[in-house]
Amino acid sequence: MDHSFVLHVPDAELESEPLAREQIVSGTPEVTGKVIWESPDGRQIRGIWQITPGVVTDTEADELFVVVSGSATIEVEDGPTLRVGPGDMAVLREGDRTTWTVHETLRKAYAINL
Repeated sequence: MDHSFVLHVPDAELESEPLAREQIVSGTPEVTGKVIWESPDGRQIRGIWQITPGVVTDTEADELFVVVSGSATIEVEDGPTLRVGPGDMAVLREGDRTTWTVHETLRKAYAINL
């Protein structure tokens, strides 16, 4: 999008973003998402991401996100355990190795800097 805009995050249509099999620890979590804006150099990304219940691992980018709905516990290797739910803002640091235990389908709006 080239202009300022507004998007109602809870109702935004998302597209499938299949997880790599090795990321799934337990359950059958499904990920959907949508990139809403990306800088011309590709180093800044804004979007919406959703995951259904289950346990997955990830290596994070430099990210700030706000949870719109759902809940999860995010264990950061050699770091804190974050419990997130609606209205919570969280910051993940590039290189953080995480384990996400998704309790109820979680939807977040995010900003990533690469």
